Amino acid sequence: MRLMLLIGSALLIKGSLLTAPLQADSPNSLNPDEKSAGFVSLFNGHDLNGWSHAGNWTVADGVITRTGSGGSLVYTKAKVPDDFELRFEWKVAPGSNSGVYYRPTQYEYQILDNERHRDGKNPRTSAASLYFCVQPSEDATKPVGQWNTGRIVCKGTVIQHWLNGIKVVHLDYSDPKWAPNVDMLKKRGGDLEARGANLNLQDHGDPVWYRNLRIRRLGPEDPIEMTPVTPAQIPEDVLAAEAAKLQGILKRRAAQAKKQEKKP
Repeated sequence: MRLMLLIGSALLIKGSLLTAPLQADSPNSLNPDEKSAGFVSLFNGHDLNGWSHAGNWTVADGVITRTGSGGSLVYTKAKVPDDFELRFEWKVAPGSNSGVYYRPTQYEYQILDNERHRDGKNPRTSAASLYFCVQPSEDATKPVGQWNTGRIVCKGTVIQHWLNGIKVVHLDYSDPKWAPNVDMLKKRGGDLEARGANLNLQDHGDPVWYRNLRIRRLGPEDPIEMTPVTPAQIPEDVLAAEAAKLQGILKRRAAQAKKQEKKP
């Protein structure tokens, strides 16, 4: 009888844990400092409430992951504020590619296996880059299969990408020294003045996992860390391949525009 009571108690406790709300030590809950700073959680750890997708994303063990092709996962409850701080955790499988889009057009925090994916050959398209615009100062990624912490800070004309506690991108696009980078992204279709997007987790056809997504609006009184960051050097052969890729983008765009002009 005593054994039956113990089993019954254990099952009752197990059931209560399965149905209980997220506790303070859950990866998808806000810590006290984040609460006081004004962060809002974008993912409850249980389902995709507040997110829109085509059935190809799911939640397993408190983690967002894709289950097949079908497009991006989009947060629909609110648009990203003009000035904000976004924190999240991500990991990839061998060779995987994804991205976090946080402003209109081509504002992308690259998610990548740098070692195996071809985009990892160019720092400007590697993990934590402002894709095809500014490369990170270093490769601060953890080994494939381990969780990385990402952070995006945007205030005014300043854009910062952080990876595993290291600020790897610091761009003030109003500074003339960044004009070539701004022009490169513009040619690809990006507009650094654009604002008002829904947060978007890219489906690039590869396994990827996200958790602990939280955001806060930055006010005029909220300071940000302003230490400059020097982008990593890009080898000459990689720069040549990058230039050829950009020319290909421009040629295809021009051909498409000409095709549209010919339509009645």
